[in-house]
Amino acid sequence: MKTLPGKLVWVEHASTDPARASKFYAALFGWGDAPMQVGGQAYHVIMNAGEHMGGYRASQPGEACQWGIYLSVADVDRSYAQALEAGASSCMPPTDFPPVGRGATLLDPAGAMFSIWRGSNDDTPDGELSPGQWCWHELHTTDDAKALAFYEWLFGLGHDSMPAGEDTYYVLKSGDARRGGLMRNLGGAGPSLWIPYVLVRDVDASAAKAQSLGAEVTTAPEDIPGIGRYAMLRDPQGARFAVFLPNR
Repeated sequence: MKTLPGKLVWVEHASTDPARASKFYAALFGWGDAPMQVGGQAYHVIMNAGEHMGGYRASQPGEACQWGIYLSVADVDRSYAQALEAGASSCMPPTDFPPVGRGATLLDPAGAMFSIWRGSNDDTPDGELSPGQWCWHELHTTDDAKALAFYEWLFGLGHDSMPAGEDTYYVLKSGDARRGGLMRNLGGAGPSLWIPYVLVRDVDASAAKAQSLGAEVTTAPEDIPGIGRYAMLRDPQGARFAVFLPNR
């Protein structure tokens, strides 16, 4: 089985009302909702242009509504043990989810939740993306130095860096492949969390449509010089996400 360590391989929405979440994102991005059995339980898979994109699930008691990311590893049990040794804490120990794979969920040393995953099939190779697909994921953290060292060590990644106002933006990399972004929260305030980005054809129109559907625009559409245009949003149940269009 071929794995691409550190690659985003799944994104999962947790809320008290998965049906409401599914309705919102279907209206915003045209995503479908395909029920299936995973580990003997009902699960709702997000579909975009015939491809599996992620899923909707009911949140656990006390769990905030959020999008959770799944990063690929070759061996879930080994990476889970290494993460704990490096200062992470466990949310869910290594668990099988037949027939799709094995995973575990942790909080990184700065408190951001993430999952590790080994699928039953090869990881999808890096390549061109289409509108409606996940195109980036970005950690906003209370401790960028600690988080950077943790993810680089756990997944065998390197990084590039660039100025971001008074702070630094880090791009996690596996060779030439970009695996995600990392930056310190403004003022160092929490919480630490991963935010996924969806590729869209028009950032301004997508942000306006999301707002009309009950979402909050937390960062109005703006350009990132030399990179693209984006907006940050919070869906009607409180999960944070972003929309993005790269420069041509």
